[in-house]
Parts: sequence; structure tokens; C-alpha cells
Amino acid sequence: MPSPVRLPVLPSAPRAPARARDFLHEDHEKKEKCGVFAVWGQGEKTGPAGRGGDGAAVVYMGLFAQQHRGQEAAGIAVTDARTLQGVTGQGLVADALSAPVLASLEERPILGAVGHTRYSTAGGSLACNAQPLVESYIGGQVAVAHNGNLVNARALRRKFEEAGHLFHTTSDTEVVVHLLASPEQQRSVDPLAATLRHLQGAFSLVFLFPDRIEAARDPWGWRPLVLGRLADGRAVIASETVALQVVGAALVREVEPGEIVTLSDGGVSSRRFADPAPALAQCVFEHVYFAHPASAVFGRNVQIVREALGERLAREAPVEADFVMPMPDSGRSAAIGYARASGIGYREGIVPNRYVGRTFIKPTQAQRAAAVRLKLNVVGEIVRGRRVVVVDDSIVRGTTTRAKIEQLREAGAREIHLRISCPPIRHPCYFGVDFATREQLIAHDRTIDQIRAYLGVDTLHYLSLEGTLACVGLPARDCCTACWSGDYRIDLEHPLTEDEVAEKRQLRMFT
Repeated sequence: MPSPVRLPVLPSAPRAPARARDFLHEDHEKKEKCGVFAVWGQGEKTGPAGRGGDGAAVVYMGLFAQQHRGQEAAGIAVTDARTLQGVTGQGLVADALSAPVLASLEERPILGAVGHTRYSTAGGSLACNAQPLVESYIGGQVAVAHNGNLVNARALRRKFEEAGHLFHTTSDTEVVVHLLASPEQQRSVDPLAATLRHLQGAFSLVFLFPDRIEAARDPWGWRPLVLGRLADGRAVIASETVALQVVGAALVREVEPGEIVTLSDGGVSSRRFADPAPALAQCVFEHVYFAHPASAVFGRNVQIVREALGERLAREAPVEADFVMPMPDSGRSAAIGYARASGIGYREGIVPNRYVGRTFIKPTQAQRAAAVRLKLNVVGEIVRGRRVVVVDDSIVRGTTTRAKIEQLREAGAREIHLRISCPPIRHPCYFGVDFATREQLIAHDRTIDQIRAYLGVDTLHYLSLEGTLACVGLPARDCCTACWSGDYRIDLEHPLTEDEVAEKRQLRMFT
């Protein structure tokens, strides 16, 4: 394996308030880094205003299809070939981008549009961090939408601040605009390519300029990014192929690691800002949890991979039981595979409540437990007196899983055998997944049996790393497995401490 890229030393940070470290997501123990979508060209005049074409509407549907990648904020930026206009809002896509908002965008002809849906973080959010970021600089106007995490953003930001630059967000994405506007990059033959070469970490980016869209993917290929084409010939960019399906676009290909794809009136063109890394770092967790089951990620359908993970898990960790049941909703695909391979019947013994609003911070254990009970209801008549195999995709902190297991025990389950369709998460992710700090990860310093005892299950088995990679079907050298193995493709000379991560969350330094 090639030597990891060395990163600049990150400056130390002031200690974050204790409250920022103590808040806990009840809702989800893992979160992804957002979704992007873009379309170039004028379509039929079907927008709410009936004048400007349906560019904003296409982006809206593309974001809606990728809502699972972020629920904190959403936004759209458009161009009429002269100026950019953008709108953002907090909440789900339907809340942030209402019909009147879309109509306001379509009051003028839309030549191109980009959109973004942002993931949620602990403790609420800042409206200023919603994307796309629309900025003016020496080269004109630009709107930027980002999926990923720039591990050197902090060092870059400090450099610009010391030079007198003012930042109006706390997002790592804003440093990209400052780089693009810098004299060094502007003197380059290709300012955007020169800018991207300064970035370290995971980034799938879309840039909207008045006369074009540029889409770029980092040389390691951490996050997915695809190119598609609508029936009327317009080109689109999306984080996931499910968005192409929803808007009626055909998949053309993936945007390659280290590539810039340009959409303009001249068609689609491509150039490189960097060679692909000798060993890629495609995030396997996209297949395990984050991506939509209907999507093809890194060339493989997500649903098929997840069922294969469950099948492999059944072979690696067989057990006698009355039925297999998923932990809703993330464990369903793997549970189907486990049941099929084991020959044990499949039943739904935990039913999610689809009408419960999102819950962010629950200050007491009793309130957190109540929230879990409200969202997941155990069917006592099914589990009572039975031996059940419960399949889930992963365990991060373990607090929510433990509460769910307690519900099953109270409902009368005789035996509970927990099966997890990926290896234990022992290490933080710095490349776009909101995993906890090392000290907060349940598997960091515990044996499997200690985790089993904490969760209160009769047996616990995780899928092996070898089994996981075999199911994904990608060369092991081209996969990022850092959260399981601790093998970071980029050498983080000074990984962030728990206090520094808490500070980043408090300041919303993540995208």
C-alpha cells in the first residue's frame, strides 16, 4: 500500500463548553454528510411560475430523492446566464423549499441549477451554514454545494483569517471559496483545478457559475457522485443514482476520482485536476447504511449488497431461533438475507411509528428511553416466549440499541441473538460520517462479550471485515475501512481530540 499523504499539523483549539460534549443524538447514532444535485439547460416551461423552465423543480425532486442523506437544511441556487440567485432553509426539503420559494426562483429563465440537502448535527443548526453557499469573488459569482469533509479546512481557515479574511459561516465548505478567490489560484490557468488540489479529505462538490456547472470528486473517491442525462438531453449530477431514477434521467457514468465534469451550453466535458489515488478510499459504509437501497454505489446495487451481507452473516454466525427480525429500518435488507440463508422464518416484530417528528436532544435518560418507545413499538404477541434473531446494520454508541433490546425483553422475548451486518466500529471517521469520538464508541475499548453484556443480549456477532468486503465486491485496497480497522488512507498526524471534535460540532465546522 502506498504511503499515506501527510497533512499539516492542525492548530490546537480552545476547550468546548461541557454542554456541547454531553448532548446526545437519540434519533440516529450515525449521520452522513449531505446530498448534492445539479442540472444544466432549459427544459419545458413547467415551473410554478410557468416562465423559467423546470430547472428548480428538477433539482427539488433530486433533493427529495436524497432526503435520507441529510435532514437539517436544504437549498437551491439558479443562474439565468448573468447572475445567480439562491434560497436556503432549515428543515426537510419540503419545509425549506416550499412552492412559493420555487416560484420565486422561476420568475426568470433558469439555465442551470444546483441543490443541496444537509445532514443534521447535535444541538440544532445554524442557518448560515445551509447550502448552496452563494458568493461573489473576483471571478464573478459562484454557488457551492459539498458532500464530504475537508480534514485540512481548519488549517486553511486559520491561514485565511490571519491574512484578514472574514468568514460568515462555520462550515468547512467556505474555505473552498476563499481558495478559489485567492490571487494564487486566480493567476492559474485553471483556478478551479488549482483550488481543488489544495483540499485534503472527502469531497464531492458542485459549483454553479453564471455560464456553467462544474462537478468534482476527490482523488480518493470517498463519496459517490454520478452523471446522468434526462430524456430531453439535459445533463444532471447527483450524489446517488436513486435521484436520477426519480427525475427520469439515465445513468451515464460515475464522476471519476480526481475529475472535473463541466456542464454547459457546449455539452459535457471533462478534465482532471489530479490523478486518482494509487489506492482509492471508497466508503464501504455507504453500502452498509447510508445510501438508498435503490441506488447503485461504486458500481453495485445497495439492496443486493445488503442482502448479501445478511447472507454472509448467517453463514458466519448461525444460531437456532424461531424467527429473524430486523431492527427498523436499517436492518431490514440484511435481515432478509440472513433469513434466506439460514432457513429461519422472517417476521417483523418491531414496528416503527412513521408519524413521530424528529427528536434531537433529550436531556435525561428517561426522556431518551421514552423517545425510543414512541418511535419503535414491539409486537408482544409475536416475540413473547420466542427465540429471536435481531439484525441491524451497525452499533455506534450502543445506547439506543440497548433501549430497543430492553423493550424486547419486557415484551417477553425468551432469547435475543443480535447480529450486526458490519464489523465493530472502533475508530472515528474524519471523512464525512458523524461517528462519535473514539471514547464514545461502544466497541473502542470493549470486547465483544463486554458489548453483549452491556446490550443485554444472549449472543452477539458482527460480520467480519473479510466478509463485508467480499459482499461489497470492490478490491479491498480501494475501500476505506478506517472506522473498523483504524487504517486511515490519509495519515492524520494529530487526530482531533474529543474536545476538538466537540468544538467542531458546536461551531458547525462540518458541512
